[in-house]
Amino acid sequence: MTRTTSVIVFDVNETLSDMSPMTQRFAEVGVAPEMAKLWFATLLRDGFALAASGDNGSFSSIGAEVLRGLFSNTDLNRPLDEAVDHVMGGMGALGMHPDVPDGIRALSAAGLRLVTLSNGSAQIAGKLFSEAGIRDEFESLLSVEEATAWKPARSSYEYAAATTGSDLGSMLLVAVHPWDIQGAARAGLRTAWLNRTGESYPAYFEAPDFTVSALTELAPALAAPH
Repeated sequence: MTRTTSVIVFDVNETLSDMSPMTQRFAEVGVAPEMAKLWFATLLRDGFALAASGDNGSFSSIGAEVLRGLFSNTDLNRPLDEAVDHVMGGMGALGMHPDVPDGIRALSAAGLRLVTLSNGSAQIAGKLFSEAGIRDEFESLLSVEEATAWKPARSSYEYAAATTGSDLGSMLLVAVHPWDIQGAARAGLRTAWLNRTGESYPAYFEAPDFTVSALTELAPALAAPH
């Protein structure tokens, strides 16, 4: 039996937001720009560890504490707390990938309900969408801060289903992160991997139902016969 999708659930960080400017934030405090990737990976690792052990941490709190650890033996050009605040402030100043606004509008025009489910802040997502002129296309902006655990824990996707009054099988997660695709698929959602970089998908994860290289490709892919 063919499953139909009524609710699209979007990851936010890196999927919709362009996090590449974060490297400049690191450079501005006197740190090698490539440290931005290490910071984000460490932040996610520790958030996942909390989720696996039954706890739920704040993205901003974990992110700031990870920065303090990374910066502890670094020759910064300003006091530690100011450096941490400057880098964390970059999350609220990000823009969108260029394919996002048109892709979102196309999915909304197709009659699909659009929500976010972010391991980060719903407030930051709201600012991002408002500045891009697409906030009204989203029914709800959800954050795992209101759930029992971060993605990819099953309970995070169940939280999105309960909040939207949907069943898991009628939802589709869109993400650039294969670990998010894995978690959503195991929870019973359909999945779409947004592969902007042309990388190969990890064979040890559940394969996505759709793979697109730009968000503008998703609405036609969903409308095509399967």
